Amino acid sequence: MPLPDFLIAGVPKAGTTALHAALVAHPGLFLPSVKEPKFFLSHERPPATGGPGDVQTYEEHVRRQEDYEALFDPAPPGTLLGEATPFYLYDRSAHERIKALIPSARLIVLLRDPIDRAHSNWTHLWNAGLEPEADFVAACRAEERRKAAGWAPFWHYLSLGRYGEQLQHLYRHFPREQVLLLRYRDLRDAPAATLDRVCRFLSVAPGVLTEVPKENVNRYTVEDNGLNRVLRTLLRGGGYVGHHFPVPVRMAARGPLLTLLHRKTGSRPVTTPAERAALQPLVAGDIELLQEVTGDRYDDWLSVDRHASDR
Repeated sequence: MPLPDFLIAGVPKAGTTALHAALVAHPGLFLPSVKEPKFFLSHERPPATGGPGDVQTYEEHVRRQEDYEALFDPAPPGTLLGEATPFYLYDRSAHERIKALIPSARLIVLLRDPIDRAHSNWTHLWNAGLEPEADFVAACRAEERRKAAGWAPFWHYLSLGRYGEQLQHLYRHFPREQVLLLRYRDLRDAPAATLDRVCRFLSVAPGVLTEVPKENVNRYTVEDNGLNRVLRTLLRGGGYVGHHFPVPVRMAARGPLLTLLHRKTGSRPVTTPAERAALQPLVAGDIELLQEVTGDRYDDWLSVDRHASDR
C-alpha cells in the first residue's frame, strides 16, 4: 500500500505550508490535498479538555493506517509521495513511529528563529480569537502551566522552538543524510535556490520550481479593545464547545465573528527588543545545543537588538 517517501516534518510557523504549496507543482512529486494529516502523532483518543479549539484539532488527525494510505491513492505512477505535518519534529514518539513504518523516509525540517517563531504562533492564535493573553511574553511564561493542563502542542510557544533537543532525538532514529535542514529565511529570500536544494535532496529534477506561494502569513495583529474582547470571548467559548456541533454549523457561527474581529488591519507584527531580551535566556541554551548537534551557526538568533530577520 502507498506510504510517503518523504515528510515535511517541522516546524510550525516556519514556512511548511508555503513549501507544501510549492512542491505540489512539481510533476515528480505528489502531496495529498489534506495538509497535516498528523498520522504519526499520538494515536490516543482526543482529550476531553485542553486549550480553546484543541478538541476540534485532535479530531482532524488521520488515525487509521488505511485512511492514511488512501490519501496517496490518487498519486500518478512513479511520483515520490510526501506529506507535511510540522509537529512531527516536536513529537518525540512520532520519530519512533516514522522509523518503524517508513525507515527510509527523507525528512525536511525548516527552522526559524525560536522567538520570532513563537511570536508568529502567538499572533496566529491571537488573531483567531483563541489566545486569551494579550501580552506575548506573558503568554510564553504561561506555557508550562498550560502544558500541565493538557493544552495541545500549538500552544507550546517556546518548547516548539527547542530544535536542539528535538534534532538530537531525531538523529538517534535517522541518519543525518536522510534529514534536510533549511532556514525559513532561505525559503523566503532565495526561493528558487532553496527549492532546488529540496529537489536534489529528494532526487527529482531541479530547476522546475522557482516560486514559493505566500501562505499562512500573519500580516497584522488584531487590536485589543472592548469589542474585540467580546468577540474573543465568543470565539474561545466556541473553541471549547464547538466539537459538539457539525462542522458546517461551527463555520457558520465562527465566520461572521472572525470577519468582525478582522475588520481592521495594521502593520505586520514583529518581536521587539524588549520581548527578545525577556525571552532570550529561555532559548539561548537550546540554540547552543542546536549548533553543537548540527555543526551549523545560529548566532544571529542570540541577538536581542537585531531587527528580526527570520520573521
